Amino acid sequence: MTAIKHALQRDIFTPNDERLLGIVNVCKAGKKKKNCFLCATVTTERPVQVKVVKVKKSDKGDFYKRQQTWELRDLTEVDAKDASKENPEFDLHFEKVYKWVASSTAEKNSFISCIWKLNQRYLRKKLEFVNVSPQLLEESVPSGESQSVAGGDEDTLDEYQELSTREEQDIESMMEMCEYAVSNAEAFAEQLSRELQVLDGANIQSIMASEKQVNILMQLLDEALGEVDTIEGKLSSYEEMLQSVKDQMDQISQSNRLIQISNTNNGKLLDEIQFLVNYLDLSKGHIRALQEGDLSSPKGIEACINASEALLQCMNVALRPGHEKLSAVKQQQHLFAELRDTFARRLTNHLNNVFVHQGHDQSSTMSQNTVELSLPKHSPLHRDLLRYAKLMEWLKNTHKEKYDGLSRTYVDYMSRLYEREIKDFFEVAKIKMAGTSKEAKGKFATLPRKESALKTETESLHGSSGKLTGSTSSLNKLTVQGSNSRRSQSSSLLDMGNMSASDLDVADRTKFDKIFEQVLSELEPLCLAEQDFISKFFKLQQHQAVMPPLAQPETEEADGGTLTRIPHHHEHRHSMSSEKDVVRLMMNKIFQCIETELNSLIALGDKVDSFNSLYMLVKMSHHVWTAENVDPASYLSTTLGNVLVTVKRNFDKCISGQIRQMEEFKISKKSKVGILPFVTGFEEFAELAETIFRNAERRGDLDKAYAKLIRAVFMNVEKVASESQKTPRDVVMMENFHHIFSTLSRLKISCLDAERREAKQKYTDHRQSYVINSLGQPLEKLNHFFEGVEARVAQGVREEEVSYQLAFNKQELRKVIKEYPGKEVKKGLDNLYRKVDKHLCEEESLLQVVWHSMQDEFIRQYKHFEDLIGRCYPGSGVTMEFTIQDMLEYFSSIAQSH
Repeated sequence: MTAIKHALQRDIFTPNDERLLGIVNVCKAGKKKKNCFLCATVTTERPVQVKVVKVKKSDKGDFYKRQQTWELRDLTEVDAKDASKENPEFDLHFEKVYKWVASSTAEKNSFISCIWKLNQRYLRKKLEFVNVSPQLLEESVPSGESQSVAGGDEDTLDEYQELSTREEQDIESMMEMCEYAVSNAEAFAEQLSRELQVLDGANIQSIMASEKQVNILMQLLDEALGEVDTIEGKLSSYEEMLQSVKDQMDQISQSNRLIQISNTNNGKLLDEIQFLVNYLDLSKGHIRALQEGDLSSPKGIEACINASEALLQCMNVALRPGHEKLSAVKQQQHLFAELRDTFARRLTNHLNNVFVHQGHDQSSTMSQNTVELSLPKHSPLHRDLLRYAKLMEWLKNTHKEKYDGLSRTYVDYMSRLYEREIKDFFEVAKIKMAGTSKEAKGKFATLPRKESALKTETESLHGSSGKLTGSTSSLNKLTVQGSNSRRSQSSSLLDMGNMSASDLDVADRTKFDKIFEQVLSELEPLCLAEQDFISKFFKLQQHQAVMPPLAQPETEEADGGTLTRIPHHHEHRHSMSSEKDVVRLMMNKIFQCIETELNSLIALGDKVDSFNSLYMLVKMSHHVWTAENVDPASYLSTTLGNVLVTVKRNFDKCISGQIRQMEEFKISKKSKVGILPFVTGFEEFAELAETIFRNAERRGDLDKAYAKLIRAVFMNVEKVASESQKTPRDVVMMENFHHIFSTLSRLKISCLDAERREAKQKYTDHRQSYVINSLGQPLEKLNHFFEGVEARVAQGVREEEVSYQLAFNKQELRKVIKEYPGKEVKKGLDNLYRKVDKHLCEEESLLQVVWHSMQDEFIRQYKHFEDLIGRCYPGSGVTMEFTIQDMLEYFSSIAQSH
């Protein structure tokens, strides 16, 4: 192994300025064994680089070559596989794991020890040695055979010193003198040994010759020691003198340190005094404003605001630890507390007087004879009070109990003021609704229909007066017909609201609509202005907290949907954690009479005319929608939403009342039915509703009402038609469904398209049925004869054999035909026309339509009879006594004569 090591050093590493320090003969684990060497080397130049080189013998010759090189700093782990047993396998972890098998365990251990030493000497990096015996990782190298492998080289590594240039030249000249130095190394070594012995002898002789010089040197050393003792004595005296200077300097330093501490403390004390003076000092002007400031003038209010803010700032100063123990600070805090209490008391008394004065002020109260329907404006009061808004915020932050007391006082007195004004306002609204006479006002409690008739106003908000007046006049014509009992029933059905059509016309409804809209238009800005003032004046809008669970809303089932009423009175039982809830609570208290008065006005309007619920539903829905867009949780939105529940309920009651009156309607047994009153009543309702609900937000409510009403109309038309004794059922159905179809086609109500088609189909079916049933009478015997012929054919008798039947032979046919000459047929048609005219009413003008349908049906029957004669009596020459042209002339002349 030594020869291989020297050969590798000479051939591979010396040319690259490297020294070989460790070597191991290995082969790869698990493969065909191809031996190679792993070498641990260092470079001779600095900085030193440590490498692991794989050297393999060349296949073409007897020389070695480098195959792969790794930097030792890239090695992360050495795994010896087993530390307790002899195992030649080991792994080196570079960028990947390399598995090796050494030729012997001793070589493996020596190589691993060499790597550990090189890492400790040159790299000092954290390198993991796994399954390696601790003895291998020590500085001392074990003796034995492995010394020759790597240990000797490591010792030489520790003692190695690089040759100088001169030493290299001397060695080269000496080797030149001995020509055999390279060829015979042993002889060269012996010669060098002999020369070394000669030099050692000469050195010994030289030392012995210089003994005298050594004695002289020793004497000089003794003299030098004496001088050293002298110098040490002087240094000791100097040190004693310096020690006294040092003590004095320490005292000076201590004095300076105490002076510095005193200056620092004085500076800090001055800072504390300046802090207290700057932040706990209130000017005399501020104190005078808080004690005596004028709370009535703008300048005085501004001065009080500035003084209160300065006082609050002084009271909210964050004092440093220990300040509160200072007597001056305590006195100043006591002064601030007294000023705060004094000013809070003055401010509370002043605002209390303002609230009480405003609450008792009667100048804004409206009288019963007020011409304009309007509410007093409180903007001047709000403007004056808003000057105190910052003072109210200061009071809220400093004296919460006084702030709450002022809030209660304001709510108490303003609720009285608003209650007077709102009640007067609604009283005027009711007077205007029923007329300006005191007599009409005195009859609000009972409101009989005739005595509550309102005077006509010409103003119209919807432009529907013409249509509704026309429909009312047509209804009046229908009402005149029939007996007195029927007339009273018809009038109750026509108005659909328990009042005579003559008592209340479209102008009256328009007047109510205008008054109701004016009432809502006056209330809305009043509530919004008051809510805005409360939020700003009482400072209830800075932040919002999470709303607590409130009282469960009252749910009310109404026709057409579920309506929710938000309770007002229960809100007082819950603690409000949101400032919006506080605002709403104050608004509920101040305007507690609005909802009651609105419901009273709505009840009055509904009592006067149930159709007013349509106007109120549209107006109230629009105002609720507007209020919710502004603030869904506002008092106005909540209150109008609750009132809308009542309006919707009245609307549903109006619809239910109309349906109930339809179901209770009874016809006269002695008079012709014609167009039923509730059919024309539905027409009037639809015309009015379409005008009112044009572009309305709650169109869905009307569509649901339409669906209920039209179903009730259909059912009750069929019921009345079945009960009719004077007029045929088909005529009642035909005329009324024709009227319904015409009404729906004219109004173009999209949600009733299916009912419009159904009405048309019913009208067509019953007209055809009436025509067929009526035509069986003029040619009755001829009809019966040919029905018998068709029955024989249906029983299986051949058509050409029917003439051989005794009851249906040619003679019987001629006999029946002779009974219906043209003159007789014309007479029968004339009687039929008179009967149809008697059945039909004039309002629908269906006589000519029905007569034309009868003509078509008669011609169809005539052709059918001729066809049966041609098929069942061929060649008999039997024909009818009149032709189709004759029939056309009969129908035309009869229609013209009547």
